[in-house]
Amino acid sequence: MNIAILGCGTVGGGVATIIREMNKELALRSNTEMVLKTIVELNPDVASERFNIPPNLFAGGGKKLTVIEAAEAIDQIITSPEIDLVVETIGGTSDFVHDICMRIVKAGKHLVTANKALLAERGCDIFEEAEKHGVKIGFEAAVCGAIPIVKTIKENFTGDKILSISGIMNGTSNYILSRMQNEGLGFENALQLAQENGYAEADPALDINGGDAGHKIILLIKLAYGIDVSMNDLAITGIENIKKEDIEFANEIDAKIKLICYAKKINGDIFATVRPMMVKNSNFLSGVNGATNAVRVNTKYSGKHILVGKGAGSSETAMSIVSDMVFIARYGEKMRNTAPQQSLNFADARQFVFPYLITFHTADLPGTTGFITTAIGSRDINIDTVSHNRHQGEKATFSVATMPCRLEQIETAIEKIKTERPGMLLSEPKVMPILY
Repeated sequence: MNIAILGCGTVGGGVATIIREMNKELALRSNTEMVLKTIVELNPDVASERFNIPPNLFAGGGKKLTVIEAAEAIDQIITSPEIDLVVETIGGTSDFVHDICMRIVKAGKHLVTANKALLAERGCDIFEEAEKHGVKIGFEAAVCGAIPIVKTIKENFTGDKILSISGIMNGTSNYILSRMQNEGLGFENALQLAQENGYAEADPALDINGGDAGHKIILLIKLAYGIDVSMNDLAITGIENIKKEDIEFANEIDAKIKLICYAKKINGDIFATVRPMMVKNSNFLSGVNGATNAVRVNTKYSGKHILVGKGAGSSETAMSIVSDMVFIARYGEKMRNTAPQQSLNFADARQFVFPYLITFHTADLPGTTGFITTAIGSRDINIDTVSHNRHQGEKATFSVATMPCRLEQIETAIEKIKTERPGMLLSEPKVMPILY
């Protein structure tokens, strides 16, 4: 199997290293010799030194390439009858990268990528073309790095029914929340530490706003339930508004705050969301700290399964890419790219039933707590607990933990409070599901 790599940064360089260092083992495991034919990289001198790759393996013989020269080298790879599989590690969702991936599969070449954003946002036509041309797309590395969750769902649960998937699928947000909870740091300080330690990018938006985690759960929904979901369909809330008081309220109900990806099948409906949740300490996910990822799969016949590991990193992500290459070499003719399409409804997340914790900031006036709890009860919501009021000047803060109900019920209760007591709420209440 002749292989080309597009991009030789952190992930592409890791792939090249593993192919070269494990060549004999990979040949035995795949019953196919893996031959790295060429790498397209704008700055091959840097990549060659960083990953100890011979310069002659780079397009252009190791000299720096212009963007035009790199595009020409990619064209040659796509049209070359010698190349069987292309590894795309350029990244991004641009028309340029999308076009490259489309042309790769149309040319009858297998595609392996860690590009979760591209596959989640613009992947439908790429998967369709791959099916038409009898080639396979490997994307294990796109979801939780070294954790084999894609293969687990595609291959290991084919004799079972997946009832729900939940997990911590973004290491940056988990690192930030862990530092906030374990060391009492504020959000900004925890984010700065994440950047200093290499867990967060200079622009961490996709990590902290839930976008990165959203891409991952979309791909798992496609595999587990056979439906296409867009980012516009998915209800996403990030962690940027989590404060110390939220951590304190979590402690009061014996929970930890985690950014959770959650998808569940109920009859013919699929409910899914990405948002901070109060994860009860009895739930394994509450103890997953730092940049670690963890996914919990609940199935009908075999019960609950938990996969834990590193969700990012050069060698971790590269390992998953190489694993896909071996799988394609061994089983390519029998593999499916995604699950068969099913006629399931992607439901409104506001109808999803959870217990919730609602945090209120109010004017410090007599009868406030009673009025708010009565308004909640008037929407057929049973209340589990009410926290102690925290008084600060003329302001008060408290939380209400509900029994299982729909988010829609909570929203109508909040509207009732706003309508009947204008000025009582000093900010929009914060609503977080409680995950047992």
